[in-house]
Amino acid sequence: MKKYDLLIIGCGASGFATAIKASELTEGKIKIGIVCKGLLGGTCVNVGCVPSKYLIEITNKYYLSRKKFIGLELSAKINFTDIMGGLKKVVKELREEKYEKVLNYYSNVDLIKGDVTFIEPNKIRVNTEKGEQELSGSKIIIGVGSRPAIPPIQGLQNVGYITSDTVWDLKELPHSLLVIGGGAIGLEIGQALARLGSEVTVVEVMDRILPSPYFEPEISYALTDYLEDEGLNIYTKSTVTMVSKEGDTKVVEISTKRGKQRLEVDEILVATGRRPNTENLELEKAGITTDQKGYILVDKFLQTSNPIVYAAGDCIAKSLMLETLAAKEGVLAATNAIKGNIETIDYSTTPIVVFTDPQVASVGLTEDELMKREKVCSCRILKLDYVAKARLIGDTRGFVKLVVNPKDGTVVGVHILSPLASEIIMEGVMLVKNKVKLEELVETTHVFPTISESIKLAAQSFIRDPSKMSCCVE
Repeated sequence: MKKYDLLIIGCGASGFATAIKASELTEGKIKIGIVCKGLLGGTCVNVGCVPSKYLIEITNKYYLSRKKFIGLELSAKINFTDIMGGLKKVVKELREEKYEKVLNYYSNVDLIKGDVTFIEPNKIRVNTEKGEQELSGSKIIIGVGSRPAIPPIQGLQNVGYITSDTVWDLKELPHSLLVIGGGAIGLEIGQALARLGSEVTVVEVMDRILPSPYFEPEISYALTDYLEDEGLNIYTKSTVTMVSKEGDTKVVEISTKRGKQRLEVDEILVATGRRPNTENLELEKAGITTDQKGYILVDKFLQTSNPIVYAAGDCIAKSLMLETLAAKEGVLAATNAIKGNIETIDYSTTPIVVFTDPQVASVGLTEDELMKREKVCSCRILKLDYVAKARLIGDTRGFVKLVVNPKDGTVVGVHILSPLASEIIMEGVMLVKNKVKLEELVETTHVFPTISESIKLAAQSFIRDPSKMSCCVE
């Protein structure tokens, strides 16, 4: 049996962050084993953030080429096969450069590929291509990630479907597409394929798309209008009740607030959340506790019920399932496993972004959360019509909403629906993290003309009527 100072189960964002941080903390003097089954890089680089954002960038450019600008006429053609080929090329390059080659810099790290099960609190069995191996670790960190959750819809398994893991294997653009789920994944992929020419229908069981409590309702409703303006059909408070097949066509029955609907589509994308990859680990043999859905229960130090085992990323309970957060948790788990439980994470300043167009970005408290906590709230919404840069780029869709605690004047929430929201939300993070007061934000000079100026203008709207402000008002 091979013994390691640190065993890491999983080779995605949290696993690699753990290995790198542990190596740095110990100056490469401890022996580390990374054990995993799938491709290096995990979900994000292979089937998540990287391919989806590549596709979104391509489709956004195509969409812009079809818009009318005064004095400018453009044309573009799409080749879906080439688009998907380019996507896979970028994924392969990033996996090799950011994961496979990175391992070469850490001589103290072994990579073992295969299925993993626990056999004792500090021991695992790995089924590799060369046979079974048993490994032990003085400390163990689990970062096995998650996969798409498939709802028990009658006929779905027989008819077939794609997920955010398998959509990248499409050989041709579906003429029509049903998206089950109106969260970030469903909306991002749905809008991208719609912009390439698919007729897209989104079905969401809740009363609005982006139903997560992290997003303001105003953002959900406005984004619904923008997506419907582009031709997407969106059903809320609706469920898919049955799926069947007639020839090559998939027939879907939908229960909506207006009654039953029958829809014929070429393909179905299931985007109804994710589930942890923990069920085959035999965690009970290691004394590791999970919740009813299989997510690993951890404390604020990311320590499990087994004191030598920590966990990070998508597989832990209450995970936000963000790549950057998984990496941060991996760093935290490594630090606490090696140095003792000395660090925690402040999740309240984690930015959350949806890469639709316009983009959605949020950090901090929503209006509803502040009302529940303080029984009082001061909020303003500034429409992008008042932002010069939005006028210049020809896209005034969206707004900025600031949530301010009137008891002390601090900015406690920033919520954005706009072009480049993913780029400007970091100002919101710093405002919330550093408890910046509204008057301090108003006094801060911003570059003109920029979309980021919208945050300052939103702050000014607390004390001025934005319709009566000139561009040069400081």
